[in-house]
Amino acid sequence: MANDPYRQFAPIYDPIVGRFNTGLRELSLKVYPPRPGMKVLDVACGSGLHLQTYREAGCAITGIDKSPSMLGVARKNLGEDADLHLADARQMPFGDDSFDLVTISLAIHEMRQAMREGVTREMKRVLKPDGRILVIDFHTGPYQFPQGWLQKGVLVMAEIVAGREHFTNYRDFMARRGVPPFAEANGLVVDKQRIVGGGTMGLFLLRVE
Repeated sequence: MANDPYRQFAPIYDPIVGRFNTGLRELSLKVYPPRPGMKVLDVACGSGLHLQTYREAGCAITGIDKSPSMLGVARKNLGEDADLHLADARQMPFGDDSFDLVTISLAIHEMRQAMREGVTREMKRVLKPDGRILVIDFHTGPYQFPQGWLQKGVLVMAEIVAGREHFTNYRDFMARRGVPPFAEANGLVVDKQRIVGGGTMGLFLLRVE
């Protein structure tokens, strides 16, 4: 965990990125309406804003991230009593069948393919038999004109600015056609999907085959 690529970015993440994703967080509650007491795990939880949304809906929340800096921001947002874990999501410190809902937002595309597969295996392991996985990430189109193409240009620039490895992984994710083919290859079925942002973003509710 010593190498923390978000160390410099963490203090400004919420003002720059977090507020732009408010609509996605609100829409996630419509894609899979939360129940009071539902156990929710957010993988790559970052600054904790998505978890905050579920806590306000009465859920029991847990987060995992490998960035100490981002978890520090999450603790400020959620309070010191929040159930947050500094760990690699390929080796989660949770028992089998622990959560009703596992979410991961705008993180799958950042990973190398082998890491995506390792994280997905763990998400399936900690998911209850009747649970669901909610993936929010980039969509491969088609893009609406002009909104979709304009937003696509902004997203590509952001991925380039994020660094060479990040951009390489993003291009690989897009070349593999995004979430649906990846889900199918890893034993998951798309129960529901919502495509927004002019075709640039998708919310995919998945269940284990």
